[in-house]
Amino acid sequence: MAELQKKPVKIVETILRDAHQSLIATRMSTEQMLPIVEKLDKVGYHAVECWGGATFDASLRFLKEDPWERLRKLKDGFKNTKLQMLFRGQNILGYRPYADDVVEYFVQKSAANGIDIIRIFDCLNDMRNLQTAVTAANKEGAHAQVALSYTLGDAYTMEYWTEIAKRIEEMGANSICIKDMAGLLVPYKATELVSALKETVSIPIDLHTHYTSGVASMTYLKAVEAGVDIIDTAMSPFALGTSQPATEVMVETFKGTSYDTGFDQNLLAEIADYFRPMRDKALETGLLNPKNLGVNIKTLLYQVPGGMLSNLTSQLKEQGAEDKYYDVLEEVPRVRKDMGEPPLVTPSSQIVGTQAVMNVLFGERYKVVTKETKDILSGKYGATVKPFNEEVQKKCIGDAEVITCRPADLIDNELDKLRGEMAQYSQQDEDVLSYALFPQVATDFFKYRQAQQTGVDEAAADTKNGAYPV
Repeated sequence: MAELQKKPVKIVETILRDAHQSLIATRMSTEQMLPIVEKLDKVGYHAVECWGGATFDASLRFLKEDPWERLRKLKDGFKNTKLQMLFRGQNILGYRPYADDVVEYFVQKSAANGIDIIRIFDCLNDMRNLQTAVTAANKEGAHAQVALSYTLGDAYTMEYWTEIAKRIEEMGANSICIKDMAGLLVPYKATELVSALKETVSIPIDLHTHYTSGVASMTYLKAVEAGVDIIDTAMSPFALGTSQPATEVMVETFKGTSYDTGFDQNLLAEIADYFRPMRDKALETGLLNPKNLGVNIKTLLYQVPGGMLSNLTSQLKEQGAEDKYYDVLEEVPRVRKDMGEPPLVTPSSQIVGTQAVMNVLFGERYKVVTKETKDILSGKYGATVKPFNEEVQKKCIGDAEVITCRPADLIDNELDKLRGEMAQYSQQDEDVLSYALFPQVATDFFKYRQAQQTGVDEAAADTKNGAYPV
């Protein structure tokens, strides 16, 4: 039998971003990351995902850290490994669409401070919301990876995915990511999807999934056999549950095959030993909820990502309505359908989830409507794959005009105005971007930073006053 041609699978390590975002609410500090960088750098990863997503917000809000400083320190430590970030298209790392000049400047500064690969996605898969970031990444010489937010529904046919993949390649992306945030992609479906995409495009394909529904490792196996180029994994102490499959397990799975990564299991074991006490402490303090480590097959029934499930639980707990949990889970797909069947990923997952909670708690659908629900139904986030429920749209926004163009076309350049607003706090070019995304949180952080620098102990007072809730 002829020897199979060697095609080692490439691995993106998520321990410094998605793994701790998924399991411990993005609370890993820079100080906790730096001592292990040298060993992570020796593994041979395709990239280490270490920035973007919720890390930016959490650094400023909870950890009292400058996210830009974190990035620079990580760049200093990683001599051989590319650094990757997650970028929400026109929403950058925030929760609304921003002007093109802010998107372009954010991409420029991300690349200048050390990001090599920018994974860009849109919560509605509206390609118009991706182009500015892709063009900016190309201009900066960064690798632009565009993500398909994977989901299920009548509209999401194989033709839909291949058509979008074609458009992604045409817009100048360097690679495609199948972003399966809820763990909905099952093994044999992965074979079908990866095979179809491989026939459609010539750029590399990365698969990112979560273990929430319990099938992720099998999905990776089938996807790699079907020709996927890259998979995202997490070091075992922060793997499984709502995180990714374990790095060491996938390395062992492909050992001795044509997909062999060639990684050193002894080195991986040393890295795991470093993170294990962190996980144990997070379990002791309650930061890591054991519930997030189990398999939740309801994910496949309701298409609710793991992070969204815990959000729903806490919203109901606050209202003393935990008994309404299953009612809300059943309401989520109905609300999603009313809103044009979007993929459930930040921020669409929060919008759909919160509205489902409101509908159940108030006993009447859309009696109380959030601002974000009105915005999505007004087209402020972009175009959905299916039309909105007209009756619901009318009830929520009345006769308000619906946006049909790219939402950012209606937003004037914002950078100069933002610079003016926060000039008194600015200590580096990047500060205006922190302020652009999270004005109040960034301002609180800037005050804290000033207090630290002047030696005044206002920081402690700020913390007590709730500027940085845990």
